[in-house]
Amino acid sequence: MDESTTHSTSSNENTRSPKTVPVRFYGKAGEFFAIWIVNLLLTFVTLGIYSAWAKVRTYRYFYSNTEVDDHRFSYLAEPLQILKGRIIGVILFGVYFLASSLSPILASVIMLILVIATPFLICASIRFKMRMTAYRNIRFNFTGRYGGAFVTFILLPIAALFTLYLAMPWVLKKMDEFLLTHTTFGNKPVSTEISTGEYYIAAICTALIGAGLFFIGAIAAGGSLTMLTNPEAALEGMSFTLVILMALYVLVFTLASSFYTARIRNHIFNSSRIDDVAGFISNLSFGRLALLRITNFLALVCSFGFAMPWVKIRTAKLFADATQVTILEGANNVMVDASQSASAVGEEVADVFDIDIALG
Repeated sequence: MDESTTHSTSSNENTRSPKTVPVRFYGKAGEFFAIWIVNLLLTFVTLGIYSAWAKVRTYRYFYSNTEVDDHRFSYLAEPLQILKGRIIGVILFGVYFLASSLSPILASVIMLILVIATPFLICASIRFKMRMTAYRNIRFNFTGRYGGAFVTFILLPIAALFTLYLAMPWVLKKMDEFLLTHTTFGNKPVSTEISTGEYYIAAICTALIGAGLFFIGAIAAGGSLTMLTNPEAALEGMSFTLVILMALYVLVFTLASSFYTARIRNHIFNSSRIDDVAGFISNLSFGRLALLRITNFLALVCSFGFAMPWVKIRTAKLFADATQVTILEGANNVMVDASQSASAVGEEVADVFDIDIALG
């Protein structure tokens, strides 16, 4: 009787009924502004050296204020790891810049080497970010390798050129699939069933939104300009029209990219899961995202950049509010991944050379 009771209790501890919980973000603009302004000032005073500590402080603030099922995330990187990688990245960039000024041929050779090294930098960067992210003392990991990354991020985009970029939505889907299927939480892999059709729908609708809005705006601006007959008035009108066209470009880009981001993010989250651990639900609204980005842009312009903490906080809150996590039966059975160490070199070199890879 006692053995049976013990076994039943142990079984209940290791399994749990599925439940859906919201993602909560508790960050506040005032709190983060204090961190941000100190980071900015110390980075300036130390000629950029403090930027490694600034990055860690920022990540830790956002991670520690993000909660799922009464548990918060942790960012485990140390500033010296970031600083070492950043120094190496800056040195490599300096070598490239010097070579470019000395010899175009040498610069071309270095650029070719950089292209060949890009898949390695992508994998190293993502691996570091994943291994420095923990939830309930379990780290994430990334198992992607150079060969698969080279095909996905170099060969496929080149092949898309020969289709006049008609294959690009499929290529973007393969990139996201590579990132997802090589991500693990402890010993549990991420699985996904993202659809090529969704990427084509998102790409076509995005192109139509952008082209349609820009065409309407250009006609309106051109029509207002042709109504001016006075040469001086026409010159002033042309300047005004250029400003309007620039504002229109920002508006069109914001609306089109917001539609694509919302559609693809929702599709990725709703089609992916951590095996036996968690499923995901995303209901990010295109309208809310577009409004957020437009107001963020206006706030940054009007505040000369000092609204950045407010922008980051409200953006994180919007994405958190649009996300839910379904906790599955095996959530308590995750094993710690033995490979815990990682180098920040790849991430910082990728940042220096502006190599940025993200889902969607």
